[in-house]
Amino acid sequence: MDINRIVDGLKAERDRIDQAIAALEALNSAGHRSAGRQPKAMRKRRVFSAATRARMAAAQRARWANRKQAKASKPARRRMSRAARKKIAAAQRARWARAKAQQAQTKTA
Repeated sequence: MDINRIVDGLKAERDRIDQAIAALEALNSAGHRSAGRQPKAMRKRRVFSAATRARMAAAQRARWANRKQAKASKPARRRMSRAARKKIAAAQRARWARAKAQQAQTKTA
């Protein structure tokens, strides 16, 4: 009958699809990735010669020495005396008192 031939054709097609899926899964499990970043284990590390590494280390040491020297040569922070702070605070309080008085005067007028 026609139905038997149709069923046989569908089973054959199913077998081909199963084989294709199995082949694709085998490729994926082998570690082949098509998109995205490679895992760390697969990335190649850059190799520098011993001379290059020595030059890089010397340059870094020089940068550290410059930074340390700049930090040491910076002048110490100036500190304000207690009397100067009191003088500034008093001046600020006087300014606020004048501002409040002026504000009260404008409200009443």
